[in-house]
Amino acid sequence: MIGLVIILVLAALFFSELLTGGVSTADDGDTLYQVSTIDALQQGVFDGIQPVGEIKEHGDFGIGTFNALEGEMIFLDGIVYQAKSDGSVVVVPDSFTTPYTTVTYFLPDFSNTTTTPMNFSAFSTVMASDLPTENMVYAVRMHGAFPFLKVRSVPAQQKPYPTLSEAVENQSVFEYTDTTGWVVGTFTPAFFEGINIEGYHLHFISDDRQKGGHILDFSLPSGAVIEYDITPEYTLVLPTSGDFTTVDLSQDMSGQLVGVEH
Repeated sequence: MIGLVIILVLAALFFSELLTGGVSTADDGDTLYQVSTIDALQQGVFDGIQPVGEIKEHGDFGIGTFNALEGEMIFLDGIVYQAKSDGSVVVVPDSFTTPYTTVTYFLPDFSNTTTTPMNFSAFSTVMASDLPTENMVYAVRMHGAFPFLKVRSVPAQQKPYPTLSEAVENQSVFEYTDTTGWVVGTFTPAFFEGINIEGYHLHFISDDRQKGGHILDFSLPSGAVIEYDITPEYTLVLPTSGDFTTVDLSQDMSGQLVGVEH
């Protein structure tokens, strides 16, 4: 049902050596493994195509969603959590499937620290400008106490599936104060338009594993440490059957995704 169709090496070994101080090897696991594309998800390709058990063969860290767009995926320390639209968080079995996800083995290469308090919009601009380059893919991890968090989760959709923009009109939004937990996500370059979400795409899970979701906004204090894992290799797996094979992916969906993600 799915096939490996493209493996991109986004940087030469010398570039990885420049950023990390050492040459990468295959054992580093510095590959971002992605199932399907964000434009396919935007157009309602919500059927799960790869089991969570298989996703775990490609990483221990990542984000995504589940069959029928039911909830937000937070993959942390090898455990896959589902932040549901009723506000609960559960550990999912390996049999659950995903229509869209990005995973890797998180091995931090460097970190940045905030120098002033900021919301998500400021964070996205300021911290991106502090990266060694914005033309690279990074896995992003952060642990800390957040004065304010605004997250969302989307309930399971029914066929015929709506678009992602339509589905999030019924999203559940939760606001939390003084919450400690983990931010899990990615930063992808502008040239990934249509494949992944440009810039930061972040999910949250609390330390007690009782709260979580896709981050819409947050209040980040000064001194927060953001860890980055450079992932210069990229594997994209596409469905070989189902809605993906007939959906029109020639459209520019970037404008719609801005409203969906924030």
